[in-house]
Amino acid sequence: MKNLFISSAFLILLFASCDNNDSDSTPAEASLVTSSNTSGKITYLDLLATTPMVKSFTVGSLDAEGISYNSDTDAVIIASRTNNRLETYTGLKTALTAGTDNLMLSLSSLAGEFTNARETAVSGDVVVVAQDQLASNGLINKLFVYQKTAVGFTLMKTFITDFKLWGIHMDGNDLYAVADLTGDIVQFKNFMTNASGTIVATKRVTIAGLTRTHGITYSASDDVMILTDVASATSATDGGLIFIKNFSSVFASTTAAGTIALTNQVRVYGPNSLLGNPVDVAYDSTTNYIYVAERLNAGGQVLTYSYPAASGDFAPINVRAEAGVTSVFVLRK
Repeated sequence: MKNLFISSAFLILLFASCDNNDSDSTPAEASLVTSSNTSGKITYLDLLATTPMVKSFTVGSLDAEGISYNSDTDAVIIASRTNNRLETYTGLKTALTAGTDNLMLSLSSLAGEFTNARETAVSGDVVVVAQDQLASNGLINKLFVYQKTAVGFTLMKTFITDFKLWGIHMDGNDLYAVADLTGDIVQFKNFMTNASGTIVATKRVTIAGLTRTHGITYSASDDVMILTDVASATSATDGGLIFIKNFSSVFASTTAAGTIALTNQVRVYGPNSLLGNPVDVAYDSTTNYIYVAERLNAGGQVLTYSYPAASGDFAPINVRAEAGVTSVFVLRK
């Protein structure tokens, strides 16, 4: 039953985190959503439920990436690789209460503006899509910037990059991106002020010991950058997680084209970690849990880790089978 239920130890920790919000006038809310590139489903997990249970919902996209969730509008956004468009599905909580297992499409962007989407970054009503190069898009790596409206998504800007895209993350006005096939990350300061066209990175740095980046997330409250290393795409044992504490100062003190040394990293690698191809990562700064979309092992798993105090080969505190899992997103408020 481990695939359906969070472990008892995990529940105790969740309850402990929930106690901190007992005095709030607005009930706390915390949820985890995932997408898949094989099942045509997304999943939802209420992290504060008495018995947290995963609920799957069928959507109109067999292959999806870059999931996000807004509880105020009860809307899930995905980048559909099946339909090559952004899609919004609403009524998740209503479906949860009613016991239905499918969500209806409510909004979408125009089909075909992007292909081979790999990730999204959401800031307010702005959604950025990372397009990875493929024959169908002319081998162009590109960032598409959309504004969500009441009737769909309006394409505002497009940016061509000179590196292969995968994970992206918005931090205020700045966009961070991983340079796929490398151990590098890239920063675009004041991202939205750029005019459409080829975009030049503000800074690009190498992460020492990282073979191939995919997942990226940053917590401003904890000032920590978390990256995933898929290493060899065919190996189920060589993946890892990298934590860069005090990231803002570490990044600022690293020169352009410089390297962030191993001494500035906390690293989780090894057979106990179950990390093979960790393609996405999300972080809950309240509980200090890290959620990883592990794509290769067992056909897809959602792995949960406690925040590591030091480098090592640490086992996840929870393992959940999730066929074809491609992205993870944590919402807490």
